Amino acid sequence: MASPRPPNILFIMTDQQRFDTIASLGNSHARTPNFDRLVQRGVACTNAYSTCPVCVPARYSIMTGCEPSKTSWLSNWSPGNNVAKRCGSYLAETLATRGYRTWGLGKFHTEPRHENLGFRVHEHSEEIWETEEEFLGDDYVRWLRARAPAFHHLEQVHGERSDMYYVPQLRPMPAALTVESWLTGRALEEINRAETQPYFGYISFITPHPPIAPPVPYNRMFDPEKMPDPIVGDPSVDSADDYLGWMNYAVWAESISPLQTRQLRARYLGSIAFIDDCIGRILDAVEARPDADNTLICFFSDHGDHMGDHGAWQKESFFESACRIPMLVSWPAALPAQQRYSGLTALTDLFGLATSASGEAELRDGHDLLRSLREATPQRDSLLGMFGPPGERQFKCMIRRDDWKYIWLANGGRELLFNVRTDPNETRSLAAEHPTTLAQLRAEACTILASRELTQPALDQRGLKAFSFEPYPRVRIKQFARGVTDFGQGPTAS
Repeated sequence: MASPRPPNILFIMTDQQRFDTIASLGNSHARTPNFDRLVQRGVACTNAYSTCPVCVPARYSIMTGCEPSKTSWLSNWSPGNNVAKRCGSYLAETLATRGYRTWGLGKFHTEPRHENLGFRVHEHSEEIWETEEEFLGDDYVRWLRARAPAFHHLEQVHGERSDMYYVPQLRPMPAALTVESWLTGRALEEINRAETQPYFGYISFITPHPPIAPPVPYNRMFDPEKMPDPIVGDPSVDSADDYLGWMNYAVWAESISPLQTRQLRARYLGSIAFIDDCIGRILDAVEARPDADNTLICFFSDHGDHMGDHGAWQKESFFESACRIPMLVSWPAALPAQQRYSGLTALTDLFGLATSASGEAELRDGHDLLRSLREATPQRDSLLGMFGPPGERQFKCMIRRDDWKYIWLANGGRELLFNVRTDPNETRSLAAEHPTTLAQLRAEACTILASRELTQPALDQRGLKAFSFEPYPRVRIKQFARGVTDFGQGPTAS
């Protein structure tokens, strides 16, 4: 039984970490002893999803408990301003009114960049900076420049982007000077503060998001020759969503060789092993406190990464590699240990998880996850995900129900149907073989979308609004930093 005192609540998130990267949950190649500690400490949610699998929408769903249709962030470029006005107070602000000491550290990727999310302590380590002023204002950059002047020359302290986005790299500084180590050290300071009120801590790592650049020795922990090959599906499945071809080209990943794929996968696991060691230090600090058992820890990622599956890289699809996420929940005073929960779970549930634990559930668009973890029921019947502007060519959506997954692609009006129990790698669409299931899930998607607060309708008189197929124009994304916008720009005065 839970203590009468509200628990500490600690959210730990990574960026772009696939669901299948934890050793004790089935990845025989991974080295994750501390993720495994979390698995042993509580409940692993084995069917957890990001309902809009890209950075900004996922983060606003976590902070608000609302689906992207309400936050109005359906891609990283959505005009979703005034989120709190539409959704209600952010999670940190909500918990602060309940007596929590709130602190948030790491990547937030909000718009505006330094939006007030309600944390009493709020320190940033973002990925990329458009100006020198933004760069010098980054909390990690300030720490690095004060501690290690030898690295002042770096334009991008987390690894090279642009054409190097999916090229195996080595972090330019030792592990002790990386953003992961800075973030872990700051988290330990906050956890170890001697205060009487419970804390809500939010730790947000950038890793293993590209560039995939683990520091020494994590860069050589895994042998590329031993990495599993990526998933290859039926050509009609792998090519159905042309947005993935556009994304590959945009991030310079359209022609990655099998050898480079294995190298990237090895360094991706190396990045996760580094994060795992950081999380071990955090767990040690939590467990050294007298209120360790009354500390709710939730680990999750914002979305996954195809890592070559279906010929794709990056995220922004409803293949399992991109939209299914790891989610581990532990609270020794109130939840069982060493359990698996197979119910459908989403990032929108985290707001309700925290508010339920703090005293009074405020679920918003989420499911009562804490109750489900305690009682094993009720579970979600189904889950809808969406990406892109509703009613436009880029729009796509997913329905998960029982063993089935339905995917709708407005570009071409294409439909995919998978049984994720019999075909967990989603290699073959069963749309033609199961027309009744296809129609039922399509109808459910229409019903849910009709009830959502969308900026424009995703439906027309025929149902889901379709467009004649057109390939997306291939363009490069040139992710330079600090005022550099293209190749060919020579030296500048420092």
